[in-house]
Amino acid sequence: MLNRPHIPQSTCKHASSGPPASSPAAASETKDKYEDGVKWKFLEHRGPFFPPEYQHLPDNVNFYYNGKVVKLGLAAEEVALFFAQMLDHEYTTKDVFRNNFFKDWRKEMTLEERVLISDLNKCDFQELHTMHKEKVEARKAMSKEEKLVMKEANQKIVEEYGFCILDHHRERIGNFKIEPPGLFRGRGEHPKQGMLKKRIQPEDVIINCGKKSCIPEPPAGHHWKEVRHDNTVTWLASWTENVQGSCKYVMLNPSSKLKGEKDWEKYEVARRLKSCVNGIRQQYQQDIKSKQMETRQRAVALYFIDKLALRAGNEKEEGETADTVGCCSLRVEHITLHDLLEDKECVVEFDFLGKDCIRYYNKVPVTKRVFKNLTLFMKNKEPGDDLFDRLNTCLLNKHLSSLLPGLTAKVFRTFNASITLQEQLQQLSNMTDNPTEKLLSYNRANRAVAVLCNHQRVPPKTFDQSMANLQSKIDGRREQLALAKSELKLAKKEVKAHSSDSKLQKAVQRCEEQLMKMEVQATNREENKQIALGTSKLNYLDPRISVAWCKNMEVPLDKIYNKSQRDKFAWAVDMTGADFIF
Repeated sequence: MLNRPHIPQSTCKHASSGPPASSPAAASETKDKYEDGVKWKFLEHRGPFFPPEYQHLPDNVNFYYNGKVVKLGLAAEEVALFFAQMLDHEYTTKDVFRNNFFKDWRKEMTLEERVLISDLNKCDFQELHTMHKEKVEARKAMSKEEKLVMKEANQKIVEEYGFCILDHHRERIGNFKIEPPGLFRGRGEHPKQGMLKKRIQPEDVIINCGKKSCIPEPPAGHHWKEVRHDNTVTWLASWTENVQGSCKYVMLNPSSKLKGEKDWEKYEVARRLKSCVNGIRQQYQQDIKSKQMETRQRAVALYFIDKLALRAGNEKEEGETADTVGCCSLRVEHITLHDLLEDKECVVEFDFLGKDCIRYYNKVPVTKRVFKNLTLFMKNKEPGDDLFDRLNTCLLNKHLSSLLPGLTAKVFRTFNASITLQEQLQQLSNMTDNPTEKLLSYNRANRAVAVLCNHQRVPPKTFDQSMANLQSKIDGRREQLALAKSELKLAKKEVKAHSSDSKLQKAVQRCEEQLMKMEVQATNREENKQIALGTSKLNYLDPRISVAWCKNMEVPLDKIYNKSQRDKFAWAVDMTGADFIF
């Protein structure tokens, strides 16, 4: 029987006996309590909003094959337009993208079209591409009146489909629009890029609503795949997309009561871990010496999840070909051991594709005992064999939940991200800094979390040009500052010109402030070139840390969170004081 870590009873409780009075959970406690697992008693909505059906190209816009006009059928023409719309993008130059597109495009063709169109290089999409660009430019050039008409039409859709009745309260729905068909891009060098994301029909959609509610009507001539009345889940509609086989959901808006409660509970579990984590760490350090191989492997995996904020890794969906892994699914080929005797240091080199095909590469010093265990785990194994062959995500999370209710590998990631933000803010922030410098400190703290969690992004195509434009503005502002200082110096020499000194001094000060803002902006952009700050800020960082920091540093919250983000974290904004500590 495995030993559990010694965790003092008093340290594993909430900071208080229950949720804060203004928290979403506290608000729900004043209402009728539902039995375990029940999320709502009544749910009514109109179902998802489907994109319009595809219409044929105008007669004057043609597709050419081998220099000759070819009139495609509706299905093949629509997919051809998807490719044409992306001609300016580097994706359409990649072999993987082009091969996947052509394979899926041919599936949408008639037999006659397939016989004729056998080489993508002989296809000419230019007129389709030109038409698309003209439509984009026309939208940009719309008059105020035209934009208002479009805005009003969109608002009518929102009013009809964007709200639901949840337990007799009108709640905003988040993503109520079904994503239109198109070509899959993925992140990084995804092996499925270029594949066709097929049009979702009502027959693909499962509707979830209350038993006593009005069941939403499907579009004319269609029917729903299924109608459910499951009040243990919070989604309103669900379907499976064809490229990766993943489930998509229509969910409540992040600002809804249920979403707020779920967020609050997630961060409270991570916060409780703070009081217990030392005991858990002591236990997995002991387990690394266990005589049972299963226990050793679990301990080493947990060591890396804790130390490096690695994702646990899940079983792939059926048919998924992307070679992505997490900690529990690492293979021997994904790590290299370096025993640097001269430095008396043991180093593990990681190199694998993580979620969304983002490469994870890192060299990490480890303890000798971890190093020896890894050597043992790799012994007599081929490069493609599992490193942790006695472990999976399910077993790991089952073990973690036995240590602390609700604890999973993802909670460790949330905990380490939030702790890192709080510590970095304490180190980097200075009350005497000006507002721009304070925001730079916040972004640097956020960036430290993004690096820890491997939240990378591909630099925007326009990055170099936008940086060049900004540098040009900086150079211009420096010239203005030099001129303003010169005028001030000259004015001080003139006995009768002292009355103008004040005006010139303000001009110098204004130029200095503007120059400093631009230089900080340039620094921020350069440091964020390949780092995605949004993922950690919205999913892994307790928002109460940011709210408290804003109050302490006298920084407006809208400098950190935009309107929709403030709505998402309304529970944190309302309940958090300047003295909050994660």
